[in-house]
Amino acid sequence: MSAGFQPRLMLKGLVLILSLAIFGWLLNDLGLRDLLGTGWMDNVVRGHGLSGEALFLLVGCGAIAIGLPRQAVCFLAGYGFGLGWGVGLASLASLGGCLLSFFYARWLGRDLVIHRFAERIGKIDAFLHDNPMTMTILIRFLPVGSNLLTNLLAGVSSVRPLPFLTGSLLGYLPQTLVFVLLGSGIQVDPLFRISLSIGLFVLSALLGVFLYRRFRHGHSYAAELDE
Repeated sequence: MSAGFQPRLMLKGLVLILSLAIFGWLLNDLGLRDLLGTGWMDNVVRGHGLSGEALFLLVGCGAIAIGLPRQAVCFLAGYGFGLGWGVGLASLASLGGCLLSFFYARWLGRDLVIHRFAERIGKIDAFLHDNPMTMTILIRFLPVGSNLLTNLLAGVSSVRPLPFLTGSLLGYLPQTLVFVLLGSGIQVDPLFRISLSIGLFVLSALLGVFLYRRFRHGHSYAAELDE
């Protein structure tokens, strides 16, 4: 079955955006920052210069590497550093988390990953084989699938690290921009930035679906994408 527009998948992404927007409103207007954990950003990261930025990168990389939502890290980057610097730090944290889980699977966790996901390893190998950077960008554009599982499967496949990591960095950018923009929106022009985040998310998702249908060349990465 060919990939197409799936309202259910789009709805899941929009719900995530709106829930983060509500989360931001609760932080500011109901005084729940410390209770929900952004006290760490306020007390330890923001205003602490290079040491704060380095700490954010370290924690962000670790969180993404163990499978916590990359979007949440991007949201906090926008909250703590604003749009421009937030996109840069969120991108570095995303790439670092990807690198850690990729090389964990390749060097240390190969037996575990192969045992649990043997069938899917063959699929991602075939999917990435001919043009690994382009096909990785395509996977990252789509608003569905597990970031951690993709990293682990790629780690035990035959894909070369450089095109996979480069494709991941580029493919992460649309959603990174969306969620950093959303995080920064709790400080300046919230209605405009939240609306723009939703619009960018929809556009990037539609672009991902279009590219998947056009360039997958008969290979299947995951059943949920084909559906």
